[in-house]
Amino acid sequence: MTGYEMFWPMVAHAVLVYILYALLGLRRQSAVKAGKVKRSQFRENHAADEPAESLVVRNSLANQFELPILFYACSIALFVAQADNLAAVILAWIFVASRYAHAYIHVTSNDLRYRSPLFALGYVALAGMWVWLAIWMTFS
Repeated sequence: MTGYEMFWPMVAHAVLVYILYALLGLRRQSAVKAGKVKRSQFRENHAADEPAESLVVRNSLANQFELPILFYACSIALFVAQADNLAAVILAWIFVASRYAHAYIHVTSNDLRYRSPLFALGYVALAGMWVWLAIWMTFS
């Protein structure tokens, strides 16, 4: 690769995180206006106090700071090692696309029949990135 192609999937994932934060704020604001919860209940951030419609967004947002941490680490390592070839970038985009689809299902139907395979797709794509990094470091 000749540029910063490896960083665009990272930027795209960061956009997803911002979208989820905005959605969380909107759903919480809606719950307060509907009288389902008091604004002060969000101060301590207890899941038991979270209305269902915002809890799924909160959980989806938390997911963006679990497996994606390994995505960011691997993406940066691939770039630094100059192992960010087309295959690595494609795997990164597959990971990010799977995170978008997973988050969409999570905050809408939350149907595990669809959500779980999307998680697995991202998991496998990210594993492929790490395998490629290991191969590159071994043979370069």
